[in-house]
Amino acid sequence: MINKLVLMALFGLSTTVFAQAQDLPDFTDLVEREGPAVVNISTVQAPSMGTPAFPGMPNIPEDDPFFEFFRRHMQPHGNPRDFESKSLGSGFVISSDGYILTNAHLVDSADEINVKLTDKREFRAKLIGADRRTDIALLKIEANGLPKVTQGDPAKLRVGEWVIAIGSPFGFENSVTAGIVSAKGRSLAQENFVPFIQTDVAINPGNSGGPLFNMKGEVVGINSQIYSRTGGFMGLSFAIPIDVATNISTQLIATGKVSRGRIGVLIQEVTKELAESFGLPKPSGALVASVQKDGPAEKAGIEPRDVIMKYDGKAVTAAGDLPRMVGATKPGSKVPVQVWRNGATKEMTVTVDEIPPDETPVGRGGKRGKAPDTSNRIGLSLSELNAEQKKQLETDSGLLVEDMVPGIASRAGVRPGDVILSINNQDVKTVEQFNQLLNKTPKGRNIALLVRRGDTATFITMKMNGENK
Repeated sequence: MINKLVLMALFGLSTTVFAQAQDLPDFTDLVEREGPAVVNISTVQAPSMGTPAFPGMPNIPEDDPFFEFFRRHMQPHGNPRDFESKSLGSGFVISSDGYILTNAHLVDSADEINVKLTDKREFRAKLIGADRRTDIALLKIEANGLPKVTQGDPAKLRVGEWVIAIGSPFGFENSVTAGIVSAKGRSLAQENFVPFIQTDVAINPGNSGGPLFNMKGEVVGINSQIYSRTGGFMGLSFAIPIDVATNISTQLIATGKVSRGRIGVLIQEVTKELAESFGLPKPSGALVASVQKDGPAEKAGIEPRDVIMKYDGKAVTAAGDLPRMVGATKPGSKVPVQVWRNGATKEMTVTVDEIPPDETPVGRGGKRGKAPDTSNRIGLSLSELNAEQKKQLETDSGLLVEDMVPGIASRAGVRPGDVILSINNQDVKTVEQFNQLLNKTPKGRNIALLVRRGDTATFITMKMNGENK
C-alpha cells in the first residue's frame, strides 16, 4: 500500500497542504438534514390600474377617450397572466405549523405569494406582516408537521468560521454555497436597525430570504443583499442576524406590526479629530448633531454636540450602535443615558418615544434670505435664513450656502444648499459673525462646522491652510 508520504512526494504536496485538505469541512450531513426546511418563494403582481395592461400600451387613464382605442387595437396575444410580474426568492420554515421567514422586498406589493417545498408540494401563502426597515417578512401556509430550522446565536459567530447558504439562485432550487464570516456588525447605508453579518458566501438573485447556517446546522442569518458593481456576486454578501428577525416575527405574530423606540436625535460618527476637539480620550460614542424640538432627548436634557457614550448601561462604541439600541427599546421605557459634555460625563434619563409608521423629513423650502455674501476665506457664499426657513428648520440660527468656489470647504464636503448652524460649537446667525469667527482661526488649526443637509445634520471638519487653498 502506498502511504501518504509517498503520495505527497509524487504530487509535490507539502504536509501542510495535505493537512489543510483533510481539515476542509464536510457539509453533506448538514445540507441533508436542514435542506428540507428551505422553501422556494414566487410572487405574482397583477398590472395596477392606470398602468399599461400589456407591453406597448401607453400609460393613460382608463377614463381617457383613447384608452379604449389602444385596448382594442393593441390587444396582445396570449394569456393576460403572462404580463403579470413574478419574482423568485427563498425562505425557510421556522415552525412546523407553517410560519416562514423571508425578505420583505420579495413580497412587497405582491397580489399572490406561492411557496414550494422540497417535496414539490405548493401552497398559497398569507402575508402575516412585513417590516421594510429590517427587510423581514413573515408568511403562513396551511400545513402541519413541516421540517423546521433550528435557530442559533449570531453573537457567538466568529469572524473566519465557515457558514453555508441554501436557496434558489436564478431559480435553481436548494442550491448550496459555502464561505466564511468576513465581518460582524456591519452598518450599511439606509439600514440603521440591522448589524449585518458579512460573508463571502456566493449569493445571487433568488438567494434572498434564504437561511445562513453555521456548522452546527443552526440558522444565524437571513441572506438579504450583496455589494456589487456589476449586478453579480463579487464576494461581499450581507445577512440579517436571526435574532433581529426573530424579534420582528414575534411582534408581527402578536400585533401584526413592529414597534420601535426613538429619542429624537440626529447623530454622526466621532472621528479622531472630533474626539480631540471634544477632549475625548478616544473616538467612540455617537455625536449628537441636532435634537428634535420637544422630543424625548430634548426633554431629557440632551443637547447638540453631546456625545452619547452609554445607552441603558451599554457602551455605544460607534454611532451605528445607537439606532439599533434605541430601536429595540419598548416605547414608554425610561432609559439611563450617559453623555460626554464639556470634558466630563453627565447622566440623564430619557423616556423613549415610538417611531411613527412614516416619518416625513422637514424640507428647507421657502424664499431665500438676504443677498449672498461674496466668497469668504473658505470659498463659501452665504446668506442669512429668513423667518420662513427658520420655522421649517426649527432653528433660530444658521446660514444658507448659496454658492461656493473650489477650495477648502468644497474639498471637505460642504455643498450648495447646506445650512451651517455653528462653527467651532458657536451658533451663527449672521454672515458677518461667521466671517469674523473664521478670520480669527489661525492657519493650521482645524475648524468644525455643524451642517444641516435635508433632514440630517453632521459635523464637517477642515484645516485652515491660508486663504482658500
